[in-house]
Amino acid sequence: MIDFRSDTVTKPTPEMLAAMMQATVGDDVFGEDFTVNELENKAANLFGMEAALFCPSGTMTNQIAIKVHTQPGDEVICDELSHIYQYEGGGIAFNSGCSTHLIKGNGGRITAEQVLQSINNPNDIHKANSKLVSLENTINRAGGSCYNILEMEAIQKVCISNNLALHLDGARLFNAIVKNNESTLQYGTIFNSISICLSKGLGAPIGSILLGSTTFIKKARRVRKVFGGGMRQAGFLAAAGIYALDHHIQRLAIDHTHAKQIEAALEKKDFVKNILPVETNIVIFEISGNLTAANFVERMKNKNILMFAISPTHVRMVLHLDITEAMVQQTIDAIEKM
Repeated sequence: MIDFRSDTVTKPTPEMLAAMMQATVGDDVFGEDFTVNELENKAANLFGMEAALFCPSGTMTNQIAIKVHTQPGDEVICDELSHIYQYEGGGIAFNSGCSTHLIKGNGGRITAEQVLQSINNPNDIHKANSKLVSLENTINRAGGSCYNILEMEAIQKVCISNNLALHLDGARLFNAIVKNNESTLQYGTIFNSISICLSKGLGAPIGSILLGSTTFIKKARRVRKVFGGGMRQAGFLAAAGIYALDHHIQRLAIDHTHAKQIEAALEKKDFVKNILPVETNIVIFEISGNLTAANFVERMKNKNILMFAISPTHVRMVLHLDITEAMVQQTIDAIEKM
C-alpha cells in the first residue's frame, strides 16, 4: 500500500532503529534518562530556548502549554481551523477550563489586527479573561499553509502589549522552516512556548517536544505527570527523535516537491473542483461531479493507494519519507487514468 493518509504512518528507518537500540536509558520521571535529557537539551538549543520537555504526543504538548499559560475561566485566541480547537477532543475546556475566541483567518493564518480586536476588556467582569494566543505553523486543515514570520512578530508585539502569552503549535514547523529557509532561532525569540512533533515529517515513531523557559518547563513537567505522560525508559524513543533532528529535517524538501507534482496532476482533472494552495507536504482538494470524496478514496484504495476523506467533498494527501519517487509516479498515473 502507498499510504498518503498522514505523515504519522512512517516507520523508523534502519539507521533510526539502530540508534534506538544503542540508546543509554534510565528513569525519565526521576530525570535520569540520559538520552531523553540529551534530546531535550538539543531541541532547546536548536531554538535558543531555555528548556524542553519530551512528551508522547503533540496533543499533549499543546494541552500542557495551554494548562500552564492559563487559569480556569481564561480565554484562548486562535484561528477557527486550529488543531488545538478542531482535533484535540475539546481539551481546552476539559483540561484547562478555558473558552476559545475563534478567528476566521486566511488559510488558517490570523493577523495582529485580528488578535488585537479579539482581546476582551480586562475590566469587564462579564467577559472571559484573554490570556493566550495560539498559532499553528504549518496549518494542517488549510493544506499545510505557512505563516509569514513578520506577521508572527507583529502578533508577538500585540501579545506583549496586552500581557498575553503566545504559543506555537509547530507540529509541522520544520516543513515551514525548510520551505521558507527560516532559522529555528527566529522562532525561539517570538514565542513563549513551542510544540514540535517528531512523529510526523521527521519520521520518529513517537514523541513531541515542548519548549519554553526554565520556569515554564518546570510547571509543564508537573502537568505532564498529572496528564499521565510521565514515561520511564523513554530514551529508546528519544534516540529516534535525536536521529530525526540530525538527519531528517532538510529532506522535507523532497516531500514538498512530491506534493507539487501531485497537485499538477490533479489540476488537469475535471472532477477536481478546487485545490488548496500546496506550500509544503499536504494536498487537500475538492471533488465535484458524480464522485464523492469517499468514492474517490475507495477507488484509489482499490489501486493500493490510501488517502483520507476529511469531508464529504474533500480529500487529503500527506507526503512523507516513506513515499518514494516511484510511488508518487504510480499515484500520478492512477489519477491520470481516472
